[in-house]
Amino acid sequence: MAEIGKGVTAGKLAISVQKRLTRAQEKVMQKLGKADETRDVAFEEMVANFNKQMTEGGKLQKDLKAYLVAVKTMHDASRRLQDCLADMYEPDWFGKEEMDALTEDTDTLWLDYHQSITDKSLTSLDSYLTQFPDIKARIAKRDRKMVDFDSARHHFSSLQKGKKKDEAKIAKAEEELGRAQKIFEELNVELQDELPSLWDNRVGVYVNTFQGLAGHQEKFHGEMNKLSQNLNDIMSKLEEQRELKKGATAAAKTGEGAKSEEANHSDSASSAPKSEVTNGSDGDLPPGFLYKVKAVHEYAATDGDELELKIGDDVLVLAFDNPDEQDDGWLLGVQESHWVQKKEISAKGVFPENFTQKV
Repeated sequence: MAEIGKGVTAGKLAISVQKRLTRAQEKVMQKLGKADETRDVAFEEMVANFNKQMTEGGKLQKDLKAYLVAVKTMHDASRRLQDCLADMYEPDWFGKEEMDALTEDTDTLWLDYHQSITDKSLTSLDSYLTQFPDIKARIAKRDRKMVDFDSARHHFSSLQKGKKKDEAKIAKAEEELGRAQKIFEELNVELQDELPSLWDNRVGVYVNTFQGLAGHQEKFHGEMNKLSQNLNDIMSKLEEQRELKKGATAAAKTGEGAKSEEANHSDSASSAPKSEVTNGSDGDLPPGFLYKVKAVHEYAATDGDELELKIGDDVLVLAFDNPDEQDDGWLLGVQESHWVQKKEISAKGVFPENFTQKV
């Protein structure tokens, strides 16, 4: 005889097959209206809520895991970008040590963010979802035992209504009915206690999940904002040092004689009448030229009378036609490149003085 399976005897297999056959027959009889079917509308609503809750929990778990994958991807991209900057940053540049420390702090912040969500949000959600498979299995078992109960009840009723009553069969059928009813009702009572409680608990789980996630996000973005500001400050100071170094190099090349000549020229210009300064000290300079500056910060014009600045732009500062029109901290000028090409100052505009350095 062929082996049926480990731990499964032929007798047990036959009983199992018979149970499935009996249940199938009973369901057919119920659909045909030839047998009564136990119905519990309130319980069916509980099961519908359970299925909805299980589906929502699974989707939340899936989307939270996808979010964590995105965080990991952003972390990897951030680390590569920071490493690239650190590799390019030359040892003698301003803030080299601060830059290295900032790279390490940024990497640590991403790691902590990912770990916090995993430990406090995803782990809690995973624990919440572990109870669903067991309850789902018990709901299915309850449905099977309900069919067994209906079948036993139908069989007992048929024997009682028969013309030839066999008391022994009736007694056995009544015993089987009592046993089937007890098993069904035990499962039914347990689930009717658990399912409403589980349904109510979903609110707390969703609140904890998203409240925790929001807290982690707030902390992460707050700390990242500080690191981003530090990086911006380092870059700004690096650019300022570069401009100062360029200015110092250019001044050194002029020599002491040029410095003396410039001083004498400056003295004569300051002692001359305003009209002489306005008309320029060189025929190749625009009318009203005062001195030249270089932009050390970008400035985006916000009005039609303002001058757009990019770092490194050379600007020829001009005198205001009406000194009363000059606001504190603002200068009037024209891009040197524009003057050299066009020899006209129609493109002149005002700009903040502290965005430039005098050269």
